[in-house]
This record gives sequence, structure tokens and C-alpha cells, in this order.
Amino acid sequence: MSGVCPECGGTLKFDPSRKRYVCQSCGLSLSREEIDEIRYKDQKLNEEEEKERVRKEYLKWWATKK
Repeated sequence: MSGVCPECGGTLKFDPSRKRYVCQSCGLSLSREEIDEIRYKDQKLNEEEEKERVRKEYLKWWATKK
């Protein structure tokens, strides 16, 4: 698995000797568990932002109907 670095957006490559993913641009080193944790937090944050956006749209719609 290669992915995107959460710090700089560079490419993550697996280093079998260290058993970690290393960013080819900035050198950030992460375990698989750390990558999963970051992705989970990002997903939760995106879900919360979407809920807030929908709530604000509804309140705007509701205010214009009065």
C-alpha cells in the first residue's frame, strides 16, 4: 500500500526493514495503526463538518420561510 502523507501530501512507501510507512518527500514515518487512526479522525471530522453544513442550510431555509 502506498498512500498520501498526512503532513505534506507526498507519497508514502513501506519500508520493510523498519516496518513503517515513510514519506518520500518529508520523511514522516508512520505505522499502519497510526495511518488508520489519522484516517479515522479525518473521516469523523468530515462527517461532523457535513452535519454542521446541513444544519446551517436548514436553518437558513427555515429563516427564509418565515
